[in-house]
Amino acid sequence: MEITYLGHSSFKIINKTTSVLTDPFDPQMLGVKFAPQSADIVTISHDHKDHNNTKAASGYKKILTGPGEYEINGVSFIGINSFHDSEEGKQRGLNTIFIIEMNDFRLAHLGDLGHKLSDKTLNTIGDIDVLMIPIGGKYTINSAEAVEIVRDIEPKIIIPMHYQLPGATSELEKELETVDQFITTLGCKVEHLPKLTLREGAPLAEDQTIALLAKK
Repeated sequence: MEITYLGHSSFKIINKTTSVLTDPFDPQMLGVKFAPQSADIVTISHDHKDHNNTKAASGYKKILTGPGEYEINGVSFIGINSFHDSEEGKQRGLNTIFIIEMNDFRLAHLGDLGHKLSDKTLNTIGDIDVLMIPIGGKYTINSAEAVEIVRDIEPKIIIPMHYQLPGATSELEKELETVDQFITTLGCKVEHLPKLTLREGAPLAEDQTIALLAKK
C-alpha cells in the first residue's frame, strides 16, 4: 500500500486493486498545483472548495461525504461526525473523520477537524496505524492541539497535513502554520519521504514516527 501527498489535506492511497483520493482541492483557491486524479473512491471531509473539488477526480465508483460505514472493493470506511470548529459547527459547520481499513492497516484522515476529541469519538476511532492530521491552525486545530490529539490516539505513524506549503501563493495558505512547530512540539523521529509505503504483514517500527511526505 502506498500513500502519496497531493497537498493541503489531499492524499492518494493505493493498493494492488483499489485507489482512494481524499479531499481534492481547488488549486486556484490555494495557489498550489493539483493535477487531476483518477480514483475508485473519493472521500470528502466537508463541503468547502479546498476539500471538495470532485471535478478534479475521475473514474470513481463512489464519493463518500458523511458519517456511516461502507465497504467498497474490499476497503472498509467508517465516517465519524465531528466539527470544523470548537463551537460544535457554529462557525464553519460539520466535518467528517474517515477511518480507512486497507491491507490490514487502519488509517485515520481527520479532515478539517477544529476541536479536541471526546472519549466517545476516540473509542470509535480505536487503534490507528497511520494518522493524517491537520496542524495549521486558523481554520483547524493548531500544532499544540494536534500534538494533544496524537497523544490521545497514539498512532504509529503521523502524517501532518493542512499546513503552509512552501511556494503557496494564496493568502489562505500563508495564514497557516508551517510544519516546523508541530515537529518540534511532538518531539519524535521524523522521516522525509517521497511517499509512504506499507507492506502487508510487515511490522511497523515500534517508535512513533512523523512521516513528512513531499508534495507530489
